[in-house]
Amino acid sequence: MKIPAELRYSSDHEWITLDSTTVRVGITDYAQDALGDVVYVDLPSVGAAVTAGGSLGEVESTKSVSEIYAPVAGTVSAVNDALSSSPDLINSDPYGEGWICEITLADGASLEGLLDAAAYAELTNN
Repeated sequence: MKIPAELRYSSDHEWITLDSTTVRVGITDYAQDALGDVVYVDLPSVGAAVTAGGSLGEVESTKSVSEIYAPVAGTVSAVNDALSSSPDLINSDPYGEGWICEITLADGASLEGLLDAAAYAELTNN
């Protein structure tokens, strides 16, 4: 199971990478493996306000449907439209081409409570 050291993680198995005031969000290798083959992704709308821990959308796989949760508060500024035609990118490249959306951080939004790679590895027993 890959857990890149440069990313931060939620206990709900989302990852983020921070670029100034914007974060890119995806689901972890651990989560995509547990889901199985992803067949559909319900993406959030650009411009949607999200709260930390609130729903961003859903990922549907051959095994189940799972919620995607916002790891931070802010406004959705971009979505990965490639997932509409190729949802399997989440399985093949969860930390790259399989990203889900970008969120511009709300004023005062905090990254506290997110896990570093070591803490996420401990959470997932990896």
